[in-house]
Amino acid sequence: MKFHMISGGPKPVAPFSHAVETDGFVFVTGQMPDTPQIPGVLPEGIVAQTRAVMENLKAVLAGLDLGFEHVVMTRIYLTRFKEDYTAMNETYRAFFPPDRLPARTCVGVTGLAYDALIEIDLVCRRP
Repeated sequence: MKFHMISGGPKPVAPFSHAVETDGFVFVTGQMPDTPQIPGVLPEGIVAQTRAVMENLKAVLAGLDLGFEHVVMTRIYLTRFKEDYTAMNETYRAFFPPDRLPARTCVGVTGLAYDALIEIDLVCRRP
């Protein structure tokens, strides 16, 4: 197994690696909607927070020489599921080609770090 911390990547909110790699699979830790420059400060609203999470995931993937085209599974956690589900989907969809949408689970949760509205983690397959 390889444990990855990406230089300049999002600051972890707990003791974990940005990603762990084993047998060609890369498990990317759930990302929050803050930025590496301002940890803990979140943008307003689900659209901005979804974009921020996806940009953090993109940064972690880039640090591993991977991209969204390598994602096979996503898990999405929403604190305001009914209110934010549709807008989150529209924002999320823009990061993937229409014919390459990964498998996905999306659940409502009672809380996330920093009182975020969203967190997303990934499972990728290295080519």
